[in-house]
Amino acid sequence: MTAVTVALDWTPNTNHAGFYVALNRGFYKAANLNVTFLNPAQDAYKSTPASRVANGQATFAIAPSETVVSYNCQPNSSAKPQLQSVAALLQTDTSAIVTLQSSGIDRPCKLDGKTYASYGARYEGRIVQQMIRSDGGKGDYTEVTPPMLGIWETVLAGKADATWVFMGWEGIEAKRKGIKLNTFSLEDFDIPYGYSPVLVTTQDILREQGETVRSFLAATARGYQYAAEAPEVAAKMMCQTVTQQQDTPLDVGMVGDSMQMLSEHFLTKDGLWGVQDKTRWDRFLDWLSDRQLLTTSVQSRNKVEGVTASLDDLRLGAAGEIIPRNSLSSDTLFTNAFLPQGS
Repeated sequence: MTAVTVALDWTPNTNHAGFYVALNRGFYKAANLNVTFLNPAQDAYKSTPASRVANGQATFAIAPSETVVSYNCQPNSSAKPQLQSVAALLQTDTSAIVTLQSSGIDRPCKLDGKTYASYGARYEGRIVQQMIRSDGGKGDYTEVTPPMLGIWETVLAGKADATWVFMGWEGIEAKRKGIKLNTFSLEDFDIPYGYSPVLVTTQDILREQGETVRSFLAATARGYQYAAEAPEVAAKMMCQTVTQQQDTPLDVGMVGDSMQMLSEHFLTKDGLWGVQDKTRWDRFLDWLSDRQLLTTSVQSRNKVEGVTASLDDLRLGAAGEIIPRNSLSSDTLFTNAFLPQGS
């Protein structure tokens, strides 16, 4: 069997439903694929999913679309490979910036002077800053980087005022626990956010292992289509499979509620999984460019002068040179060519 490794972007959750359903139902086995998942909790997120693909540890990684943008906007001296998105896990953006209702921060503009718990990504802090400004604020806030897998708990504990979550996961958890949230979706503040999450890989893998990529995506598409059609059954399958993988067992009730919500977001109106639209990619790239966020500086939690920038630098505009929009084509950032026929 052909080995395929997928680096997850988070501990197993319903964004990943189709992968676990495909494993449970034997879709990968039928395609002669031996699929394994790398949970970022294994090393406390010391390695990002994208870096695992870039260094050859994984065949695919799950990441937001801006990770693809970042890997295609590296300095000329960088040895990192360019990444390409081969499928969108969700057709709709289900993420949001959230605060606790008890905080009184009921609009993004009220985040001025507050603390945002960040994942430390290249464009993240500046996207949040633009949201605040779109709501009439200055965009002056403190960006902190707690341990990755503890970011959500940082907000719940009142140690940070806001963070970015998936409403289909943390949002469902909050609802089930009776925790009331203020939610700020990017679209509501004129940010044409791209696909998130997406499945990414390298050009070398696409060139050298194209048939494996096609087989994997076809089996995964079946998994997501099953989850969309039978979310209650898919939730049970996912919980069972995660336990069999010796990961931390999932809350069956939470997974069931989450799967019901996300089942409406997995597929296109035509019932297809993974399809990405060029217009959507271009709108996000245009927005990044218009706001002068396409810049050469790469972020680092441990800044090296002249080499990398801190998150504060990026928000303050010390982000390097502007990258011309016409130097970055969406055609190099995503492809539908490896999806099942008809996609």
